[in-house]
Amino acid sequence: MSTTVAPTDRVPSGLWWQLVRYGLVGVTNTAVTLATYAIVIGVGLPVAVAAVAGWAAGAVNGYRLNRAWTFRSALTGAGPASRYVVVAAFGAGLNAMGATIAVGHEHLPRLAGEVAILPAVTLVTFVLCRRWVFAGTVAA
Repeated sequence: MSTTVAPTDRVPSGLWWQLVRYGLVGVTNTAVTLATYAIVIGVGLPVAVAAVAGWAAGAVNGYRLNRAWTFRSALTGAGPASRYVVVAAFGAGLNAMGATIAVGHEHLPRLAGEVAILPAVTLVTFVLCRRWVFAGTVAA
């Protein structure tokens, strides 16, 4: 009787915790975005200005927390920051497209469409951040 060791398809636990941290940063981004939006609306500025200000505040929060906590990156400057903006904008577009398809073609309620697409968009942006935005400095 021979003993064969099967290859493992397990994801390292450090990577799972990194993904959890990424998700928690996303929760804080949402809170910062909504709080900023509410403040800007509260001072009487137009909805479009509030939406842009909220998105920008959430993106800045996400970049700082993901750089320092999620990916523990020493990278600074315009390079990683601009790559992060590209990933955030790509994620927003992918989310809008996916939710639109889920609601329009799959006939899901609007909130269900967002909930359906959010995990996939989160995974795509996580991989892009890990492999492109903070590449070379990522600690699992």
